[in-house]
Amino acid sequence: MKYLVGFSRIFVGILFLISGFIKLNDPVGFSFKLKEYFAAEVLNLEFLIPFALLIAVVVVIYEVLLGVMIIFGYARKFTVWSLLLMIVFFTFLTFYSAVTGKVTDCGCFGDAMKLTPWESFYKDLVLLVLILILFIGQKHIQPFLTKTLRRGIVLLSFIASMIFCYYVLMHLPAIDFRPYKIGANIQEGMSVPADAPKAIYEYTWKFDVDGQETEIKTFGDYPDTEGELIGYETKLVQEGYEPPIHDFTIERDGEDQSASLLEEPNLIVVVAYSLSNTELEGYDNIRAITNQAIKNGYKVIGMSASSQEETEALKEKYELNFDFYFCDETTLKTIVRSNPGVLELQKGTIMQKLHWNDALELQLNELEGAMPNLDFTLKRRLDSIAILDQRYRKLIMASSDEERKAIGESMGLSPDEYNGDLWGRQMAIDKSNLLFVERVLNSQGYPGKSVVGESTSTAAWYVIQHNPEKIPDYLDMMKAAGKNGELPFRLVAMMEDRYLMNQNEMQIYGTQGMSYSDVRGDFIWPIKDPENVNQRRKEAGFSQTIEEYAVDLFGEDFEYKVLTLDDVKQEEQ
Repeated sequence: MKYLVGFSRIFVGILFLISGFIKLNDPVGFSFKLKEYFAAEVLNLEFLIPFALLIAVVVVIYEVLLGVMIIFGYARKFTVWSLLLMIVFFTFLTFYSAVTGKVTDCGCFGDAMKLTPWESFYKDLVLLVLILILFIGQKHIQPFLTKTLRRGIVLLSFIASMIFCYYVLMHLPAIDFRPYKIGANIQEGMSVPADAPKAIYEYTWKFDVDGQETEIKTFGDYPDTEGELIGYETKLVQEGYEPPIHDFTIERDGEDQSASLLEEPNLIVVVAYSLSNTELEGYDNIRAITNQAIKNGYKVIGMSASSQEETEALKEKYELNFDFYFCDETTLKTIVRSNPGVLELQKGTIMQKLHWNDALELQLNELEGAMPNLDFTLKRRLDSIAILDQRYRKLIMASSDEERKAIGESMGLSPDEYNGDLWGRQMAIDKSNLLFVERVLNSQGYPGKSVVGESTSTAAWYVIQHNPEKIPDYLDMMKAAGKNGELPFRLVAMMEDRYLMNQNEMQIYGTQGMSYSDVRGDFIWPIKDPENVNQRRKEAGFSQTIEEYAVDLFGEDFEYKVLTLDDVKQEEQ
């Protein structure tokens, strides 16, 4: 018995130390797991959810101390009772998880070692047996060292645990066991090897064969039988390979843009998984470092599971100069244990990851195309104008009431807002936008890429484009901005074509078409030197030929024809 108690004592102590330290390294992650258990559909202890982090800290520090105390034989009776009560509670939780399947990972070893619910239960069952041996053979637990030294070691362990826990809460886990650790490539983490095992399902087919119900089992193939199929059931026999990174998307306006963004060579990502409980004091640091990153030539985005309405309100309140994209909340919690947190990605590889407390320590290089003279005040105003410029246009272009309703609800608009006089509302917005943009254009020239950044450089162009009577006043300024790289030249080409068409002159790049409900139908406005238009389009930055563009504009059945101004005039007659 003495030796059995001695083995159990060391084994249990070391296991508690390892398990406790792993969770102490990431108490925020353990608190997420506790919230799963506290949820209404699991233990229905939702009143404990606000205290999950505090409970997590207390539990993991206590777990570490119990490991130290049993190894050194400190407070023998108290320690053994504590171990027994703790393992009984955890054995119940893991058994409940295994039977119900409501929590698929107990979090016993954090992200360092994933155990299935039944594996966790069997592990706790073994610990329960060993702790019962300790409980029965308490008299054989002989203390190591003197009482004073034991007390000192326990006290030092408590202090060290508190300091370490505070450090990882104020920064990030000292050791990152997650698939989003520094050096990991997200695209590679999402890939499935060609030889990876696939899920295997057993199919139980039920047939009516000559009035008798017959069951036939296969692994997917339809049975070779002449009976009438009644139904079938499937059972997972073997789970397939699941990549370490899944459920990862970067969405904006309902489109997943993760493929392109993960190819960005210099991408700064601000993660704020939930704005309802984000650390608001962190956004001063976030604003400062992201502004510097934008000036240095980095692309900056935010990622959140909160609504676009909430993220736009946060941007406005804290004067943030980047857009938020949507991503699954659980995924964002896994990426970084900070709300908000900051990452640097190089073509999908995580190079830096920082808590908001350390955001100002983000190492930034001055890249080619850096914009040290960005005017963030003007950028924010133009970003707001760009949003307003499209406020009702999507609704106006909707082809049905159902589509308009879906668009309106996605924008958070009420039925009164997405119905009624949409053009009247948009024209009022356009008029207000024009007043501001004209003041900027007349006082400081075109606000292009070097002044407000690439993503905002088109805002003033859209405002003038949507007020065609103003195009003659600013076309030369737009041309100069396009030639100097301050504005995409393809937009300049579009504006020049629109101006020429409004003047009843031939366009140059073939960007303008007309549609009539009468015999005139659809056509591309006449083009000057049509034989070379595709070369001009390519030089201006268009990826489509005039023929391809015409099909996109008017439909697959449309065939582009070269027209002259005389042809158009005859059609009008």
